[in-house]
Amino acid sequence: MKPMRIDFAAPTWRRALYRLHPGLLVAGIAGIALCAGGIWLATQMAEQRAVREQQLERLQARQAALSKAPRPVTAVVIPEAQANAVNAAVLQLNVPWRELEDALGSATPANIALLALDPDPRKRILKITAEARNSDDMVGYVQVLKQQEFFAAAALVRHEIGEQDPNHPIRFQVEVQWGAR
Repeated sequence: MKPMRIDFAAPTWRRALYRLHPGLLVAGIAGIALCAGGIWLATQMAEQRAVREQQLERLQARQAALSKAPRPVTAVVIPEAQANAVNAAVLQLNVPWRELEDALGSATPANIALLALDPDPRKRILKITAEARNSDDMVGYVQVLKQQEFFAAAALVRHEIGEQDPNHPIRFQVEVQWGAR
């Protein structure tokens, strides 16, 4: 027969722990230790996260301050000769070639041969070197250039007769100033 346990004492904590199986006691202690370790690990991770958030806020504030602050601009010193060369190139590129070509094309008759076009963008002057068969054609060409809307003025600068050529053409140079009248 099995032994009977008869206990007339009032139930207490101590008596309950005494009667517990030792395996359950070890499992309970291990569970409490695991919970304590988990709590400790969670607090450590929360502290690390708070530190990282503070670092992130500092970095964002620093980044915002750097992006708002104007960057220092270093003054580039350009030599005067280089500036003049660049300005001359820009003026040369800004010559109104299409308008000049249209105006010259409509003003130049078949009996005038254009030899050279030399623009001076600073003065807005175009030097035209041309040849004509006679002086009447030359003078008529200068008059036609004066009547063009695109040209403000036209003047005969020089002329010479080609003695070496059997036809004796007249080579002349005209300066026209382009722009609105």
